[in-house]
Amino acid sequence: MRVMTLNVEGIQQAAEKGFFDWMVEQDADVVCLQDLRAKEYELDDSIYHPNGYYPYFFDAFEDGYSGVALYCKTPPKAIMTGLGFEQCDFHGRFIQADYDKVSVASMMIPSGLKDDGAQSMKFHYMEEFLAHLQKTLRKRRQFIFCGTWNIAHKTTDLSNWYVNQKNSGFLPEERQWLDMIFNELGFVDAFREVDHSDHQFTWWPSYNRAWTLNEGARLDYQVTTKGLRKLIRNAEISREQRFSEHAPLTIEYNI
Repeated sequence: MRVMTLNVEGIQQAAEKGFFDWMVEQDADVVCLQDLRAKEYELDDSIYHPNGYYPYFFDAFEDGYSGVALYCKTPPKAIMTGLGFEQCDFHGRFIQADYDKVSVASMMIPSGLKDDGAQSMKFHYMEEFLAHLQKTLRKRRQFIFCGTWNIAHKTTDLSNWYVNQKNSGFLPEERQWLDMIFNELGFVDAFREVDHSDHQFTWWPSYNRAWTLNEGARLDYQVTTKGLRKLIRNAEISREQRFSEHAPLTIEYNI
């Protein structure tokens, strides 16, 4: 199974930049998109329905908010939307496809960069999402959670990390939260299972030359339950084309 994730920062803008033509060429089995910034009824054009894929959307209730999508080569047995709390469901931040033995989710944790209030809401979201992760450990299936987690885990995951230690996305509390997920709960950072090199980023700020100089952060993940650890084959961050400030992350599993 080949799984791709990308924060498009507007699906219509990404489409204009040729994303869907490129996506089809990558031949992924499941493509997870975040931050659509569009409603499903606005996506009737054939460009958003490429041949060979079944699209599934979960809209935000308000315009300008997230929205997530899944593009699946094989129709899943079931689609689940939302996690049962307002900050997720109202803003369209979670959709999951269930197959026989594995579920693949497209998800997005909100940013806390705007102000203290936004960071407080991010912490609340993290608390609610952690409870969901704990519940999945009792399920008799494996899970892949794909999307923008908006946290750089280690110093190797962020350029200029020293000056960012008081900024949202690299706060000690956020990094400790990821430590708990990976160490105590046993979830797997799939990319780091196969690539331990430095400066492997998935997001670059919009200021000039950040992309060219590779000054960014690894904010996008595929996090799996531990039963998939030995099935991770390879991982790739695609930088040859740019559809948003994020780059596509593709991982292959022997599923």
